Amino acid sequence: MIAKDLLNHELHFTFSRSSGPGGQNVNKVNTKVTLRFNIAESALLDEEQKVLLLDKLKNWINKDGDLIIISQTTRSQLKNREEAIQKFYDLLNLALKKKKKRKPTKPSKSSIEKRLKDKRIQSEKKGFRRL
Repeated sequence: MIAKDLLNHELHFTFSRSSGPGGQNVNKVNTKVTLRFNIAESALLDEEQKVLLLDKLKNWINKDGDLIIISQTTRSQLKNREEAIQKFYDLLNLALKKKKKRKPTKPSKSSIEKRLKDKRIQSEKKGFRRL
């Protein structure tokens, strides 16, 4: 996967006033954290990973190519920053996870028989309505 400590060098944070809990503190302290990560310019991701991330996370990416994650749930800037980083890694892990290939399966003999029996019963029920 991706080395977390190396990737931290490519993360850019901005802080602003939060709309979350905090009373009058909200008006004075910049606790809202906005994490930005430019996928296209990342030196740690290979081209295949970049294409995959740009495709899967297109709703999280702005027109400059920055992946943007916002955290403002707590009153602490540090906790919001840690939460934003955790969201970032969870999002990357989810997007880079390989999808399992579906194995086609056949219905069992008993399920086929049950379906045909139910179909026959339904047909008879509707046939009696014509009489």
